[in-house]
Amino acid sequence: MNRGKQPSLAQLRAFAAVAEYLHFRDAAASIGMSQPALSGAVSALEEALGVQLVERTTRKVLLSSAGERLAARTRAVLDAVGELMEEAEAVRAPFTGVLRLGVIPTVAPYLLPNVLRLVHDKYPELDLQVHEEQTSSLLDGLAAGRLDLLLLAVPLGMPGIEELPLFDEGFVLVTPEDHWLGGRQDIPREALRELPLLLLDEGHCLRDQALDICREAGRRDGTPVTTTAAGLSTLVQLVAGGLGVTLLPRTAVDVETGRGGLQTGWFADPAPARRVALAMRSGAARQGEFEEFAQALRDAMRSLPVRVLG
Repeated sequence: MNRGKQPSLAQLRAFAAVAEYLHFRDAAASIGMSQPALSGAVSALEEALGVQLVERTTRKVLLSSAGERLAARTRAVLDAVGELMEEAEAVRAPFTGVLRLGVIPTVAPYLLPNVLRLVHDKYPELDLQVHEEQTSSLLDGLAAGRLDLLLLAVPLGMPGIEELPLFDEGFVLVTPEDHWLGGRQDIPREALRELPLLLLDEGHCLRDQALDICREAGRRDGTPVTTTAAGLSTLVQLVAGGLGVTLLPRTAVDVETGRGGLQTGWFADPAPARRVALAMRSGAARQGEFEEFAQALRDAMRSLPVRVLG
């Protein structure tokens, strides 16, 4: 084989057509090539490979032994190229193929119904794959290319990551049903200074947000937090059992406080809040698609008890 030359796709298509039709005129017609061009392409392929592929006679074309062996491989190469082109077309077409979405646990149960409904109704060709993980794991997955897009609380303050804000949602205070703050509409933040606060385990961004709110209210860092939970459902059951109070994002309230034994209290303005956004790698190849998806999500979430951004 001449190592200085590589077969071209045109040469491979020409040989595949000849192998199928065993006739230069019919083979040329099948791929829209002139007969001289087809013959030249097969000859150029033979030169590039260093083997004779066909035996030309005055009446017909025969495959050589090498031609018979390489015909199947040639067809496999052309089929693989065709699959490559189909995949590239799918990538070029927005909202098709796989989208690997990472979601934090304090968002997933409350927003995924809206996300899944949107994808089902508006983007039926999108293969959405959801991964529920804590923030640090999601950011590692985004940086490594394991995930394409994240749905989480911001700001992240991470270089190389662009945030697409979706909405702001307030926090409410969840208390046992006989608590003196339960049901109030004007709780001052200062009330958080000494309350027996229940939090999620280490690693949840909601834990850090709750502690930040408490510190802003003047809570001393030394005020003990003696009980924690792995998820919000457990957290509110601890509250119902009289072990303390907790902060819930507004989107979680209806789902998590419907079991009884609880009251919700509302903070005086300006109420503490968190911002939820999509996050993607800066300069992502699908940036335009992700920005459109963010706007569609904003529209889909206008029925939620949040302040949609944009």
